[in-house]
Amino acid sequence: MSSKLKLAIGLALTTAVISGTSLFVSKIAVTIVKDPIVFTFIKNGVVAVFLIGLLIMSSRLQELKKLKKKDIVKLSAIGVIGGSLPFILFFTGLTMIPAVTAAFIHKTLFIWVALLAVPILKERIGLLQFVALAFLLGGNLVLFGIPKMTLGTGELLVIAATILWAIENIIAKKALVNISSPVVASARMVLGSLIIFGVILVQGKMSLMTSLTASQWGWTLLTSALLTGYVLTWYTALKHAPATLVASLLVPASLITNALSAIFLTHTFPSTQLLSGTLLALGIVLIISRAYKIAPKITPAELVPEEIN
Repeated sequence: MSSKLKLAIGLALTTAVISGTSLFVSKIAVTIVKDPIVFTFIKNGVVAVFLIGLLIMSSRLQELKKLKKKDIVKLSAIGVIGGSLPFILFFTGLTMIPAVTAAFIHKTLFIWVALLAVPILKERIGLLQFVALAFLLGGNLVLFGIPKMTLGTGELLVIAATILWAIENIIAKKALVNISSPVVASARMVLGSLIIFGVILVQGKMSLMTSLTASQWGWTLLTSALLTGYVLTWYTALKHAPATLVASLLVPASLITNALSAIFLTHTFPSTQLLSGTLLALGIVLIISRAYKIAPKITPAELVPEEIN
């Protein structure tokens, strides 16, 4: 296995840890801030400012001058489809449903990515990966509990956000062919934040931003730090590995969200968590085993898909 593929696997698993923690913290933060759109803008805006600073410090601003028109179109699409609308949908939905529920729905991302990556990116899913994906889905179903599944407004908003993020992943995989991951991440957060700010202006919520308490700012900044880690590790992993592989390794994040909820909120540890953890662990082992097995056979198109003119 190439060192870049190993790096991608490590970063994807790191993203899962960050994602699981972020969902738990964000549920608390968005409840404290109260308005999900204001919360989303401030959180994403802080990340956008940090990423701009990172581009300046790393001298990557020069890369922006070399972007072609089709690159700009892709980055713009990522900003709209991945950096604005789904955040509004997700965090609005998160105010209506438990964090664990949102985590489960978000972790179906690998299914939507697979449905898109196979025909569009020409990625291959073998029998071993199908089995692994079944373990991952089964682990989340056990963790979440099938009887608790409903399709209320909150759930539907999170599902819509997840599908949009899956579409973004496909576009990002194409964009990452000749654009660095920090630039793609910056485009997502900067453009997305500007669009969300426009929504705030239209809704007349500027006064809410200036009246936040120290506690509300503290929770928002904490989620911003987690989101920064998420986008940097995620896009770097996506650049160096197939989208289906990276998305699959994100699934165990729901176990982390559930564990944090059990420790700090419910103070109960149902036996289903052990079964779920076992299924998720088996799924991850199979996913990584398959990556090791087929690494020599992975085509350049799967790691770096051909450009679409």
